[in-house]
Amino acid sequence: MKITMTSEFTGKSHTLDLPITTEQYKAYLNDSRPIQESLPQLSPDQREFLITGATKEKWDELFKEEDRGDQDLRTNDE
Repeated sequence: MKITMTSEFTGKSHTLDLPITTEQYKAYLNDSRPIQESLPQLSPDQREFLITGATKEKWDELFKEEDRGDQDLRTNDE
């Protein structure tokens, strides 16, 4: 099923073709269980896309920058 989400980080819309049915997606939207229980067939990257709209590439970019900043702080403290 193709799902379009708007990234909470960039405001840009992206579409992914996820291995879920319309019924599964509707059930997830109305489910109070954690997404990994509602849609266990999805990868962590696919679940993150449904939660925040962030693509794997953007998520990796965000954490790479954060990790680099942490390393810089550790270097300065040592």
